[in-house]
Amino acid sequence: MANVFDTAKYILEQKGDMSTMKLQKLCYYSQAWGLVWDDEPLFDEDFEAWANGPVCPELFQKTKGKYLAKASDETGGEGNLTDNQKDTIDRVLEHYGDHNAQWLSQLTHMEDPWLNSRDGIPSGAGCNHIITKESMAMYYGGL
Repeated sequence: MANVFDTAKYILEQKGDMSTMKLQKLCYYSQAWGLVWDDEPLFDEDFEAWANGPVCPELFQKTKGKYLAKASDETGGEGNLTDNQKDTIDRVLEHYGDHNAQWLSQLTHMEDPWLNSRDGIPSGAGCNHIITKESMAMYYGGL
């Protein structure tokens, strides 16, 4: 199975350098729609309901301290992704890829997987509650 780094590198190869925040959100939406369209996750890693939206801690640790993510800095690669997985990511990039990080973050703040995972957590407060793959599949599958 591919991992979050394979997905991140593929996104960066397709769209070019971008903020680490935007990369997080595009990986999140790739995972979400992969769960819906392919009935399986793109990768095993989870997302947590952080204050600025969904964040994959493993990807965060890899890009920590950087504002800009570059394909040349990422490990992994598209060879670990199936053609079907690449198609899923490509469709996500067509829909979400031209929006900036703040727009994507605000969008996640209006959607149930992030909202429900932060239930009872004050706005802006830290939170490491996992956004379950099941909640993502149920919510995005209903759209």
